[in-house]
Amino acid sequence: MRFRLMTYNIHKGVGGVDRRYRLARIIDTLSYYNPDIALLQEVADGVPRSGHHHQIQVLRETLGFAYYAHQENVNLRTGTHGNSILSRFPLSDIRDIDLTIPLKKRRQSLGATCHLIAGKRNLSLHLYNFHLGLASFERTIQIKKFLSQARFENVKRRTPIVIAGDFNDLWGTLGARHLEPEGFRMASGLSKTFPAFRPIRPLDHVFFRGSLNIRRCFPSRIKIAKRASDHLPLIADFEITG
Repeated sequence: MRFRLMTYNIHKGVGGVDRRYRLARIIDTLSYYNPDIALLQEVADGVPRSGHHHQIQVLRETLGFAYYAHQENVNLRTGTHGNSILSRFPLSDIRDIDLTIPLKKRRQSLGATCHLIAGKRNLSLHLYNFHLGLASFERTIQIKKFLSQARFENVKRRTPIVIAGDFNDLWGTLGARHLEPEGFRMASGLSKTFPAFRPIRPLDHVFFRGSLNIRRCFPSRIKIAKRASDHLPLIADFEITG
C-alpha cells in the first residue's frame, strides 16, 4: 500500500516575503500535492493577524480531510498556534509529548496512530509531528526527551513510524546523531526548505522506521509555495511493505 505524506510549517498563513495573510495559498499548495496525511506546524487559532480563523477547521473542511488532530503550543496575546495532523484515514491514540525546556518557548510533539485501510486490511502507522526549538542545545535536549517519552520500547521494530516536521536543524545533523542510532532513516536528505523564496537551509525533515519504503521525498518548488509561507513543504511518497 502506498500513501503520500506532507510536512509543512505554514507560518500561520502569512507569506514569507510579502508578509500578507493569505490562507488560500496554503490551501492551493496542499491541494496541488494532495497528500493523504499532512503534518502542519504553526497552525493558528484565533490570532488577529490570521483573521481570527480556526485554521485547522478551515483547512480540513476546504480540503476534505475526514480526520484531524491539533495541539496548542504557543499562547499569544490573542489566540494560539501549534501543530496539527490532517488525515484521510482514521486517527486514534492522539497524544501530546511535552518537549519544553525551562525558560524557552513551549514546544510539544503531536503523536497519533493512523489506521491505513487497504481493502480488508487495517495497517497502523505511528505519526509524530515536531516543531523544535531555535537553539542547538535546546533541540538536542528535546530529541532526547522525545525518545525517552515516545514509548518506543512497546513498539516492534517492524511497526511503521514516521517522525516529521520543522526541526530548525540548520546543518541537518540532529537526526544522524540521535534518531538514526534508534533505527530511523532519513527520507528527506538535506532538502533545503528555508527560506521558501530562496531556500538555503534544510530545516524540515522526514524520518521513518519499520516496514516502510520511501519511493521519493522532495521539497515543493511550485511558485505559490514560495510565497505562501516562510518554509517550503516536504512531500514524501511511502510504501508499506510486509
